[in-house]
Amino acid sequence: MFKKHAVLLCLAATIILMIIAASGYPGGSILDKNSEGFHWTKNFISNLFQEKALNGMDNPYWMWAVVGAAFHSLGSGLFFIHMSKKMPSKHAAMVLKVVGTAEILFNFLIATSLHDIMVVISSTLSLLGLFYITVFLLKTKLHVFKICSIACMLTFYYTLFLYGSGDWGLLAIMQKVSFIISMLLILGLEYFTRKEDFDPKQAT
Repeated sequence: MFKKHAVLLCLAATIILMIIAASGYPGGSILDKNSEGFHWTKNFISNLFQEKALNGMDNPYWMWAVVGAAFHSLGSGLFFIHMSKKMPSKHAAMVLKVVGTAEILFNFLIATSLHDIMVVISSTLSLLGLFYITVFLLKTKLHVFKICSIACMLTFYYTLFLYGSGDWGLLAIMQKVSFIISMLLILGLEYFTRKEDFDPKQAT
């Protein structure tokens, strides 16, 4: 049962743990260090990983967020590994396996002091994996997933653009939008696609 629904269970655990961590966050954001509590449209998820909140108070629930990040790494990594088994190309399968393994082993480091560099590495890996999946989706009859996958990539790119430009206000919102869209796409591809769907012999 766990093996069959591992990705779903990991992502569900991520959401639950992050909500718990947010409920105990004392306050403070980049735009307003005196704000109270965690605001989903103003705070970044990374604020939850700190032992000290941005308002200077102790953050007693920070470990919940770190564990949530670990579950997210595991879920995302397993997703790419599962998708590698559906690819008709050995090269694409190998790339997705490498991306998935790297996500499992290293993505959780985004919750540590290596956050900034890991954001870049994790985003690059995720986009690489999503790019390969999208290329093969475009050869299938899965038209809804084609649109969703392209939309997810564009959202990722726009979020990274905001990160690079320093538009913190909009970035805080787009971070959550990107997170939700990617999770929905992951679950959709996990449960509603088969290896046969990616067989080019069946594509028209």
